[in-house]
Amino acid sequence: MVSVRWTNGVLALLCLVLWTSEAGAQTFSWPRQAPPAPLEARPVKFPPYEVRTLDNGMQVLAVLHHEQPVVSVRLLLRFGAAQDPAGKSGTASLVASLLDDGTTTRTSQDIAGTIDSIGGALGTGAGNDLIFVNVMVMKDSFDLALDLVADLVRNPIFSLDEIERQRQQLTSGFKVSYEDPDYVAAVVHDRLVFGFQSYGFPTSGTPDSVARITREDLLAFHKTYFSPNDCVVAIVGDVTAEEAFDGVERVFGSWRRKETPNRVVEDPPEPTRRLIVVDKPDAVQTEIRVGHLGIPRKHPDYLALNLAIKILGGEGGNRLQRVLRSEHGLTYGAGAIMRTLAHSGSIVADTDTQSSTTAEALRLIVDEFWKLQRGRVGPYELSDAQAYLSGHFPLTIETPGEIARQLLNAAFFGLSFEELESYRERLQAVTIDDIRRVVRTHLKPNRLSVVLVGNATEFVQDLKKLGFSDIELVHLDDLDLTVPDFRRSNTVTH
Repeated sequence: MVSVRWTNGVLALLCLVLWTSEAGAQTFSWPRQAPPAPLEARPVKFPPYEVRTLDNGMQVLAVLHHEQPVVSVRLLLRFGAAQDPAGKSGTASLVASLLDDGTTTRTSQDIAGTIDSIGGALGTGAGNDLIFVNVMVMKDSFDLALDLVADLVRNPIFSLDEIERQRQQLTSGFKVSYEDPDYVAAVVHDRLVFGFQSYGFPTSGTPDSVARITREDLLAFHKTYFSPNDCVVAIVGDVTAEEAFDGVERVFGSWRRKETPNRVVEDPPEPTRRLIVVDKPDAVQTEIRVGHLGIPRKHPDYLALNLAIKILGGEGGNRLQRVLRSEHGLTYGAGAIMRTLAHSGSIVADTDTQSSTTAEALRLIVDEFWKLQRGRVGPYELSDAQAYLSGHFPLTIETPGEIARQLLNAAFFGLSFEELESYRERLQAVTIDDIRRVVRTHLKPNRLSVVLVGNATEFVQDLKKLGFSDIELVHLDDLDLTVPDFRRSNTVTH
C-alpha cells in the first residue's frame, strides 16, 4: 500500500482544479428580480388659496399654510430678457440684480441690514420672460417684508457705483464661463435653436453686450416694463387671506397702472439640421447637445410631449442613460429635457464623453431620437414615467416657497389653477397613442441642431466616417454668438 502525503499547497491546487472543472461544466442561472412596483399614490390635498386682482391690475395669490410661522412673498414681473434692447442682452438681468442694491430711500447696506436683522432671506433675478423678487420672513416681519419688496420694485436707484460693481462681477464671471465646456455648449445650442431672436442669447448677456449697457438703458427698461398690471404677487404662509390682500393693497395700491408694450416675442427659425464643433484643444472630454425647437408651456400637447421626453432622457425613464452608460459605457450620465418658455421652447439631449468616443455617442443619441419618433413607447416605459412624476408631485408643494412657485407658474403662463389640483389625474390619462401622436408631430430627428465642445482633432474625422457631414468648426477664442457662423474671424469649414 502506497501512502501519499498531501501538502496544503497541493490540496489547494487540487481544489482549485476541481472547482474550475465543475464550474466550466455548469451553467449558473443567477436570480433576476424586477424592481418593485411603485406604491399606490397617496391623495394630495392642495393648500387652500384665494386669488384677487387689485384695481391697478396687480394679481394677488394668497395661500394659507399654517404649519410654520413663516411667510413667503414672491413678486413676478411678466417681462425679462426677451425684452432686452437689440445688441444689449443682459439688460433685464442687470436690472434685476440691481434691485436690492439701493433705492431712493434705502442704500444697499440698509437693505442687507434690514433683511439680516429679521432673519429673513431676499433674492432677485431674471429669466427669459420674467423678473422676480423673493422674500421669506417670520410672520411677525410680514409688513416689513412687503414694505421692502415694494420699495425695491418701485424705487430702484441704479447708482453708477453699483452698476460698475455688477458689471465687473459679470465680466469676471464671463471669463470663467467661457472656459467651461458645459456653459459654452448650452449658450451655443440656444443660439443655434432660437436664432437671433431674444431667446437665442444668454440672459446674463455677453462680454460685449454688457459693456454697452448704460444707466439710461436700465432706467428706460424699468420705466417701460415695470407696472402693477404686469405683476403677480404670491403670499404664502402663516397669514389669513385678508391679511395678505390688505398688506399688498397697502404697499402697491397707489402704484398706477400703465400700458406696456406687447410681450409677443418674434418667431424663432424653423428647425434646421446643423452641426457646430467648438474646438477647445485642452479638453479631454466633449460636451454634447442635441435637439431642436420645442413648444411653449401653454401648448395643448405639453403634458404628453413632456412625458415622451422623460422617457427619452428624464426621471422615471431615460433611454439615453441606458444606452449610453449601461450598454456602451460611454458616459456617467445622459439625459434630455423639454424647456418651455412663454412663447417657445426647446428639446435638448445632453451628455459628455471622452474625446475618442464623441462620434459614437452622438450617433447613439441621434438613433434614440429616431427610435422614439418612429416606434412606439412600451407600456412599462409610460407607466414608470407617470409613476415617477405622480410620486414626485407632492414634493413640489411641501413648503410655502414651492407652493408659491407652482401658483406663480400657473398665473404666469395663463394656466388654470385647477390644473394643479388635477395634475395627477391628467398625467395618468395620457396614453401610448397620445405619445405616438405628439412625437410624430413635434420630434424632428432629421432637423437636429448639434453642438460639440471639445478637442476637435480627436473626433472630427470619426464624425465624417459615421456620416456626419457639413461640420462647422469654430475655435473657442473666435466664438461670437452675434454672427451667423459663430466666428469672429474666418475659419475653415470641414
